[in-house]
Amino acid sequence: MKRLVCTLLCLCAASAFAPIAFAQNSGDLRVIIDRGNETAIEIAVVPFGWQGPGAAPVDIANVISTDLQRSGVFQPMTRETLPERPVGDRDINFRVWRRVTSYLVVGKLLPSAGGRYVVQFRLFDVLKRDDKLGLGGTQLTGLQFDRAAAELRSTAHDISDRIYEAITGNPGSFNTRIAYITEQSAGAKKKNYSLKIADSDGFNATSVLNSTQPIMSPTWSPDGARLAYVSFEGRRARIYLQDLATGTRQQLAAFRGINGAPAFSPDGTRMALTLSKDGNPEVYVLHLRSRKLNRVTNNPAIDTEPSWSPDGRSLIFTSDRSGGPQIYRVSSNGGQSRRITFEGNYNAGASFAPDGREIVMVHNAGNGYRIAVMDLETQKVRVLTKNRLDDSPSYSPNGAMVLYSTTGRNGATLAAVTTDGRFLQILPLKSGGLVRDPAWAPSR
Repeated sequence: MKRLVCTLLCLCAASAFAPIAFAQNSGDLRVIIDRGNETAIEIAVVPFGWQGPGAAPVDIANVISTDLQRSGVFQPMTRETLPERPVGDRDINFRVWRRVTSYLVVGKLLPSAGGRYVVQFRLFDVLKRDDKLGLGGTQLTGLQFDRAAAELRSTAHDISDRIYEAITGNPGSFNTRIAYITEQSAGAKKKNYSLKIADSDGFNATSVLNSTQPIMSPTWSPDGARLAYVSFEGRRARIYLQDLATGTRQQLAAFRGINGAPAFSPDGTRMALTLSKDGNPEVYVLHLRSRKLNRVTNNPAIDTEPSWSPDGRSLIFTSDRSGGPQIYRVSSNGGQSRRITFEGNYNAGASFAPDGREIVMVHNAGNGYRIAVMDLETQKVRVLTKNRLDDSPSYSPNGAMVLYSTTGRNGATLAAVTTDGRFLQILPLKSGGLVRDPAWAPSR
């Protein structure tokens, strides 16, 4: 609902924009642990053996260790406390490691032909013996990769995903990307806005669109190849679809009034959006190939912020038809809408968990706008955050974390919290400025 208010306020904005060639930096966001998990799993990630000249091009072990820590599930040992630094299974003294940790990761990084690299890793359960192999621990997983230099960080994230799944039984979400909007002061009451994408840890940040006017509501296509967003070019809100590989884009909606809150269907063939072209903000579904537009809601109230169920058969959306913002559910073909939130006087900006069992939303029960999840079967609400102005929640692909925008004394920044609320991290911009409207991409 707050996005719709912003849309209404910005309809008279002037235009200056630039879809740009991608420019990367090492890392756009910092990670600050704000709330730890006392039940985190102990793990040691030993620095990978490097057998090339000079320093290794990427500290693979550091990327993995950082990934595992920011998941909130693991507590990696610091390098200063590692009792030894093995690089292969025969180098490991499992008796020593059983005293300090439960799991151990070792590996190597080797130069290969044509400027490529070989990455090897092994994950061990040090508490479980494997007498058949003559080892003091059990190997849970291990692989070898042949990668270009530019792929080494992605490979490290891939290894993190494999470690996470081998231990927890659930897929990881480290080798993924996020989208977000930055806002920087340009002096004399002017601002610069950028739509950016980055790896899930904030590295390899890329500008997709730069503008002197607001950009909002980025949403990923299911294949991660395109972004849709709202841009206030030409003094009015329009919805664009941009190909990330080529930078080409097309205009999807530029009707009179509000064009906002785009959301891809799970199969990528349709887009839900909010339009006021007929006089009142309603939810519509646009068929991307034929450009056929179907109206889904029809109510005098404000209906906005649609989001698809994982099976694509229904939508949830925000409506004030009951007197205040609440979440409703309707068939994606239209029909009777059903209210599904009743706890709290404000529930908005909802989306489904990947398994469809819960929704995440902005929730206010009189003590601030906070991120909460609700079990769709029991309707039990679980509040995850404690700030007074949190917004724009987005699930990780594995449903274990929620990325969102939070506003405090220093303005808006990003944050991420586990869905049990035990672990929270803040992700401010390194360069200062505001950052908001995050969207977590699907798994690669």
